[in-house]
Amino acid sequence: MIELDTLRKSYGDEVVVDDVSLTLETGTITAVVGTSGSGKSTLLKLVNRLVEPESGTVRVDGTDTRALPLTELRRSIGYVIQDNGLFPHWSVARNVGAVPRLLGWPQDEIDARVSELLELMRLDPERIGPRYPHELSGGQAQRVGVARALAARPRMMLMDEPFGALDPVIRQEARAELAAIQRRLGATVLLVTHDMGEALSLGDQIAVMEAGRLLQVGTPAEIVLSPAAPQVRALIGEDERGFRHLALLPLAPLVRPNRAHVPTGGAELGEPLAAGASCADALSRMIWTGARMLPVAGQAGEPPGVVAIEDVLAAGRAGGPQTGRSGRPDGVGSGCDGRRNRGTGR
Repeated sequence: MIELDTLRKSYGDEVVVDDVSLTLETGTITAVVGTSGSGKSTLLKLVNRLVEPESGTVRVDGTDTRALPLTELRRSIGYVIQDNGLFPHWSVARNVGAVPRLLGWPQDEIDARVSELLELMRLDPERIGPRYPHELSGGQAQRVGVARALAARPRMMLMDEPFGALDPVIRQEARAELAAIQRRLGATVLLVTHDMGEALSLGDQIAVMEAGRLLQVGTPAEIVLSPAAPQVRALIGEDERGFRHLALLPLAPLVRPNRAHVPTGGAELGEPLAAGASCADALSRMIWTGARMLPVAGQAGEPPGVVAIEDVLAAGRAGGPQTGRSGRPDGVGSGCDGRRNRGTGR
């Protein structure tokens, strides 16, 4: 859906985006990750022409964005920034309805859309809609910013460090909400972050930048298992690679269906893990509780089962340095990593 073709941008003698090419497939999340000054935010702004490239092309559905009216382009793309960018003298409802109003929507459609989005963001329209930005918590304000970006039903969303100002608990909730909303709406998302954990948890595709250039583009599993440069390895964290890999592996394929292993009611082993839990979730609880086996809730009406620590550790080892017949690390592109490589970069 979005193609970045040999983009270059400099300020004076400093090149901030250097020959970057990247393809974003429709309905996927691409996370651009890098340290401060790596050029990731400038790359984002080149897409909606807040910054113009010196050379190279941005295409949306095959059309050069320079051929599109600038106002039309920007209104078709949702844009979310770290400090939410809400108009302080407008109510929440007016902020969320700003773009539909510019597009000439009837007021009753605007009101319905505002209520729909606030409810989607778990914000009460009657209670939150009349408030002003200064009357909101940081988490509420950021959710309003996302609601505003979604108001005109954009097929594309650009997000620049959208959760960076939130506290850890709210940030985790906001990430989960974004993933759920993106799956529901099918939007194509370009997300900029300095947090590799955030990129790995949200991205279908990850692009790592350093000094204006792309160092590596790949699925989360490819980035974790086969970092292409020391800078990529540093962003992952050498001591965290194993746990980051386990966080990408769904627990479901490891669950043993034999209920004979499950104590009556599961009380002795604690509350069951969710059916959609990751291997990292299981290992974390095992470390914390000392249990070597945990109950896991059944999926879609299936009976519960159990997972054993040796199976979790074996799954992690299966994606280690050794390679399978495909020449890629074992687990990459298989059912084990729980993701598909829907995006590409070059």
